[in-house]
Amino acid sequence: MKVFVAGATGVLGRALVPQLVASGHDVVGMTRSASKQELLRSLGAHPVVADALDPDAVAQAVASAEPEVIVHEMTALSGKMSLRDARHPDRSPMAMMTNRLRTEGTDHLLAAGRAVGARRFVAQSFGAFRYARTGGPVLTEDDPLDPDPPAALRPVVQGLLYLERAVTTIEWGEGLALRYGGFYGPGTAISTAPDAPMAAPIRKRQFPIVGDGGGVLSHVHVDDAAAATTAAIEHGRAGIYYVVDDEPAPVREWLPVLASALDAKPPRHIPRWVGRLAAGEAATLMMTEVRGASNAKAKRELGWQLRYPSWRQGFAEGLR
Repeated sequence: MKVFVAGATGVLGRALVPQLVASGHDVVGMTRSASKQELLRSLGAHPVVADALDPDAVAQAVASAEPEVIVHEMTALSGKMSLRDARHPDRSPMAMMTNRLRTEGTDHLLAAGRAVGARRFVAQSFGAFRYARTGGPVLTEDDPLDPDPPAALRPVVQGLLYLERAVTTIEWGEGLALRYGGFYGPGTAISTAPDAPMAAPIRKRQFPIVGDGGGVLSHVHVDDAAAATTAAIEHGRAGIYYVVDDEPAPVREWLPVLASALDAKPPRHIPRWVGRLAAGEAATLMMTEVRGASNAKAKRELGWQLRYPSWRQGFAEGLR
């Protein structure tokens, strides 16, 4: 099939494009930067340069490609986040630009897809902190989202909800929103690269376990996320899917294993009130109260298979 990937040079895009090509798809990759065209060619895609926030440029890029499927992987989260960004994601320039890509950028791609008669639209969403903080530790797509997220997260949550509603309600094709778990692996915040945003603070023991460390997070290796996206191009009905591994786990379990994989000392433990002062309420809730997600629907309806079913194996083998 002819597949148009917006955000093709991002962390997930760089893993996704080669998998699509290996599966026999004809891939057109959109990037905002002309300097990244050669990268896209090396990955096997035909490059096209366009600013996602320019509706005419997006319409022209999609029209020239005439794709059957559009994949939206656009974010602005590739830079290194500061402590201020972690405390106030609502004020982070990266988060604010990503919100525009999830709202305006989504609208532009959907309009272009309708105009060319695309039959499928697959979009990147995120699910690591979205659930209401009630019920069991592992929830599904049918369980309620948090009705009152921390103030610092509300703009992020609103952008994600906008994207999901816009994509899954299209009338001209099948729209799928993939709620990925926390990425790890090459190019992500969790890798062995010296500049990986989470590696340095973990090695310096500046990424502690807050409170009881009971917040349950769902991870997914970036290659497995790309495999799920490839599966979603060919399978599944319109709707939302959690793309996570088989083992959601509390912070107190996975963070020491990650530290060991990074050749770091075990993380420190600090009281919840200290964590709130140091990192803010949103980060503290993630460390102590969030729920994990089940991947049963994605595996069942997309036919998705994981290379790293657990972060335990993935941290040991898949960070490099």
